[in-house]
Amino acid sequence: MADDPDKARMRALEERIAKAKKAQEPAPRSESHYSHGELAWRMVIELTAGLMIGLGIGYGLDVLFGTLPVFLVLFVLLGFAAGVKTMLRTAKSVQLGHDEADQPADGDERN
Repeated sequence: MADDPDKARMRALEERIAKAKKAQEPAPRSESHYSHGELAWRMVIELTAGLMIGLGIGYGLDVLFGTLPVFLVLFVLLGFAAGVKTMLRTAKSVQLGHDEADQPADGDERN
């Protein structure tokens, strides 16, 4: 029976330690926020994908019709334009996301 107060004190101490550890843990990263490096790679991949798809379609049509440089050049340029358009759309959506994050919530005031 003499050990019961010690067990209660130990439980209380363990709870306080757990609460202190939990308070010092970093907040989990949100999936909606990307680093600048991740965004840059995403844009590079979008541009490269547009170029490669245009190159593939153009080369395939040139082989099919026997007009080697015509469709290749045309579709590489169209793929480049599509890749740039996709990159700009991504940049715009990221910018809108940052603008929304900068807006104060209802009731919050920024000094």
